[in-house]
Amino acid sequence: MPENNIWSEEFGAATDAPILLIMGSMSQGVLWPDAFIGRLTAGGRRVIRYDHRDTGRSDTIDFDKEPYTWDDIKNDVLRVMDAHGLDSAHLVCHSAGGLLGQLIAVERPERVRTLTVIGSSPLGGAEGAVIMRALMGEPQPEGSLPPPAPEFVEFFRALVTSPPPAGRREQIDLMIAEQRVLHGTGLPFDEDAARLLQEHIYDRARDLSAVANHRRAAAANPDFEPVGVLDQIKAPTLAVEGTCEPAKPGHSALIAERIPGARLMMVEGMGHTLPVEVHEELATAILAHTAT
Repeated sequence: MPENNIWSEEFGAATDAPILLIMGSMSQGVLWPDAFIGRLTAGGRRVIRYDHRDTGRSDTIDFDKEPYTWDDIKNDVLRVMDAHGLDSAHLVCHSAGGLLGQLIAVERPERVRTLTVIGSSPLGGAEGAVIMRALMGEPQPEGSLPPPAPEFVEFFRALVTSPPPAGRREQIDLMIAEQRVLHGTGLPFDEDAARLLQEHIYDRARDLSAVANHRRAAAANPDFEPVGVLDQIKAPTLAVEGTCEPAKPGHSALIAERIPGARLMMVEGMGHTLPVEVHEELATAILAHTAT
């Protein structure tokens, strides 16, 4: 398969300890807020963020001609590190980006200085199947990860059966509605800030519909996640979850239980997004964790 081009950018001094930010499935790197990154660079960190393939300014792929799996998306992480001259880095990951970070920490431990996972699920827990069963109204087998919150299920069920948005305004309104659900109910929702963010995401995407290829990649290799390997992770690990997490409630505690020496951090009021109210608390914790 020909290598695709991955967009990335870095902040801070090249001599500072590097943090690589890994965003979740179908998400652009600019979902890592500039103000949050500014707190990390002010704390003496070199910070890199990037767009996954088929998102943002990275190349879009003709999936029918060049199908890929989440192993390829994982390998893109290593390609970004190589392009920035990093033998290793502190990995800070959000949502499904946390699966990538955990897998790299298992497979390539020499490349992971520390691991931070925010709003993520334990590797091997088949989070995608749990969410799909919830959306389909199917029972969860014993031992499954906790399902998403009812408001999450209600929104995405309605989304599946709704007609596609007509034009830019309707698409952005839908993206804001999704952000509102993911934001949770614990903190005020700033709709003006959400509109600015979603307009930026819409306008910088080469092809907004290409993100659906991430779902096709998951279906192409449903056994992407190895089971029973989290005890192999040696990198100091911080698992972070908001008290109002709607997508993966209780998953971070399981990560902290299964990775030796991992710590759990609960952020009051936070959902599945990174609003300004939590930047200081998150950045302070990550700066301390990456100082180890």
